[in-house]
Amino acid sequence: MLWLVALSFVCFSWAAPFPANYKEAADKIIAASTSESYLTFDNYEYMCDTFGPRFVGSDNLENALSWVSDFLTSEGLKVTKEPVPNITHWVRGDESLDMISPRKAKMALLGLGTSVGGDVTAEVIVVSSFDDLHKNAEKAKGKIVVYNVPFVTYSETVQYRSSGAIEAAKVGAVASLVRSITPFSLYTPHTGIQHYKDGVAKIPAAAITVEDAEMMDRMYKRGQRIVLHLVMKAQSFPDTKSWNILAEIPGKVSPQEVVVMGGHSDSWDVGQGAIDDGGGFFSAVHAVLLIKEGKLPQPRRTIRAVLLFLFFSFLFSFLSLF
Repeated sequence: MLWLVALSFVCFSWAAPFPANYKEAADKIIAASTSESYLTFDNYEYMCDTFGPRFVGSDNLENALSWVSDFLTSEGLKVTKEPVPNITHWVRGDESLDMISPRKAKMALLGLGTSVGGDVTAEVIVVSSFDDLHKNAEKAKGKIVVYNVPFVTYSETVQYRSSGAIEAAKVGAVASLVRSITPFSLYTPHTGIQHYKDGVAKIPAAAITVEDAEMMDRMYKRGQRIVLHLVMKAQSFPDTKSWNILAEIPGKVSPQEVVVMGGHSDSWDVGQGAIDDGGGFFSAVHAVLLIKEGKLPQPRRTIRAVLLFLFFSFLFSFLSLF
């Protein structure tokens, strides 16, 4: 996630024109980054192909972090490993969703992060909002709640993923299924984090495809009885630990002033984390390497690339690194 760097460029462009005395250095960086010999993408591909998903608590993540640390050290950067203790360790396990009525069919799903496991067979109630759920609270008791909420914006719609199980449990539901938080689907469910609340029962929570959410909504509105069988073998284990990686070029004049760029090193368990966020943190790392390999003078300020572990605490961790 290079939002900070992008924001810095935007603010800089508003503040003043690009200084002429930086042009030579900028030209060297651009030339190096676009040369055929530059291996940003090769290293990025190697990490994704070799280590696969970098999920919290997995050997894949720890092996990837070790490789990245060794790689950056071999490139001559000052590398610091920052321990991160007390990390939630959740494992998805096997999971399945089957429609029993009005017909038999297998349905795609992905359990949501931190969900409890369960083996549930129950009727479905389909709702379009939290207000709709609470208006039909009596009907929801003992049922599987399906949230068929069309995507508006991520920040607005994601509440149904993050808090759907809480609200469903409050009215006595036995499981929560949320339409994937996406404007586009090719029968592809999207996972993500969800939360529980003290004093509210923990029920299984998973995401289903846009297509299946729409289908069950049509069935429900016709008055058809929908019965699903949900199996989730998700488990939570004792907290684990990992580490952040900080790689930098010390500043010559004002080393205490730090230019920070970075991303998160972990990913979900159902993909390689190439976009989220392998591309982000590799861009940050190679931005630092470009300055070093471009044979430029030592920078006035310290330039630091940060590979933060655990996306869910990313912003809070990021602020502590200045």
